[in-house]
Amino acid sequence: MRNAPLRPWRTAGKAVSLAGLSTLLMTGCEASLNLEAVREQSQQAVKRTDFYQAMARNNEVIVLSGNNGVVLVSSDNGETWRRQTPTSDSFLALDVCPDNSFIALSFNNELWHGDASGENWTAHALSSQEQMMTAACAPDGSWWAAGSFTTIQSSSDRGETWTETSLNEDAILNNLQFLDSNNAFITGEYGLVLRSRDGGKNWDYAGYLPDEFYAHTSYFSSQDEGWVGGLNGFIYHTTDGGESWERSPTGINTPVFGFVSGPSGLYALADNATVLKHADGSWQKISTSDQPLYLRSGLLLPDNQLLAAGARGLLLNLEIPAAFSASTD
Repeated sequence: MRNAPLRPWRTAGKAVSLAGLSTLLMTGCEASLNLEAVREQSQQAVKRTDFYQAMARNNEVIVLSGNNGVVLVSSDNGETWRRQTPTSDSFLALDVCPDNSFIALSFNNELWHGDASGENWTAHALSSQEQMMTAACAPDGSWWAAGSFTTIQSSSDRGETWTETSLNEDAILNNLQFLDSNNAFITGEYGLVLRSRDGGKNWDYAGYLPDEFYAHTSYFSSQDEGWVGGLNGFIYHTTDGGESWERSPTGINTPVFGFVSGPSGLYALADNATVLKHADGSWQKISTSDQPLYLRSGLLLPDNQLLAAGARGLLLNLEIPAAFSASTD
C-alpha cells in the first residue's frame, strides 16, 4: 500500500518557510550529489526492477526474459550478461528450438523469434483473440502457444500462418511441454491436464489434479511420470500419465513456480529464494537464502551449479551439494 501524503502540522506559510530552511541547510552542509554510481547502475545489464519469467539455453548462449521486454543473454554460463529490450511488453514464456533459435511469448500476444545468438528478435502476431500464457517449440521446429479458454495455436511456417483449436472450456492453460515428436502435455486452471499422442494434432484430457489444483508449473520426465507445483508449497506427482496424482512432501508453504531437470536430478524453484531437491519421493531444501523474492526459472550448469532467476533482478547461482549431485531419483 502507498503511504498517505504527508500533511504539515503547522500553517501553510510556516510549512513553506520550514521547507525552504531545510533546503538551505542541506545545501550548505552536504557535498554535491555524485551521480556516477546512479549512471553505473543504470548501465548494468541486471537491474533490481527486473522480474524474470523464463530461461532457456542452446549450445552457445543462455537467454533470460522478463517484464517490460527485457532479454538478457550470456555466453559464459551466467558470469556476464548483455541486455536488450526488443519490446516494452513483458515476456511470459521462452523456449529453444531444434535449430538453436529461440521463441518468446509476450503479453500482447506476439511470439518473438530470436536467432541462435539471442541478439536479433522479430515479432509475429498470434491469430487468436484469447490471451496466450505459455509457448513451446516442438521437436519438428513448429511453434506452439496456449492460453485462455483452453485455446491452443501452432505454426509450422515460423509464424506466417497459424492453426487454432479449443476445448471450449473457460479455463487458462499455462504450461506446455513436448516430450518428443508425438507426446506432449499441457496443465492449467481447475486442475486440467491435457495430453497429445500425435504431436499436437489432437488433445484430450489425461486427468485432473486434486481439488482443481491450479498448476503454476509442471514437468514431465516421461509419458508416465510428471510433477506439478503451485500454492502453499504443494507438489503433486503422477506415475500414470496424469490420470492420478499423489502429493509429495516439501516442508514449505510458499508457492512453487518452476522445475529444473538435469543429470543431477530434479529441482523445484519457489518463493523466498527457495530451491528444493527431489530425492526418495520427497523434497529437501538446499538453498540457504530466505530473501522474500520468488525464483521462477533456471537451469543446471557444469560443475554442479544451478542458475535460477526471479524477482527484483534476483540471479541465484547455487552450488549443489556433492551428496545431492551424486544421487539419482
